[in-house]
Amino acid sequence: MSDSTTALLRRRQALAKKLARLEPLILRGSLIERYKRCGNPGCKCQHGPGHGPKYYLSVSQAGGRPEMDYVPAEFRQQASDYLQNFQKVRQVLEQICNLNREILRRRAKF
Repeated sequence: MSDSTTALLRRRQALAKKLARLEPLILRGSLIERYKRCGNPGCKCQHGPGHGPKYYLSVSQAGGRPEMDYVPAEFRQQASDYLQNFQKVRQVLEQICNLNREILRRRAKF
């Protein structure tokens, strides 16, 4: 980074303000679309893609198995929006971390 340390500090401050304005409705995980077969011998799902789509939120925890939560179709868009908000927060945090690392390399006070 060729910016001055002061410019880096200003960029970090602007990102922190942006982070504060981001939507607090966030959700970490993935939205999975699934189709299931019911098992009834005469059902149309036996020859097609299955019943669905059904939506599930998959969230992985450190050291554990992913947890799946059913998301009704009417809440799919809301869950998707929350997941996108989390990605925005994550991107801003990553930029702040990169700036802090560069400031630290320059031995400047935080």
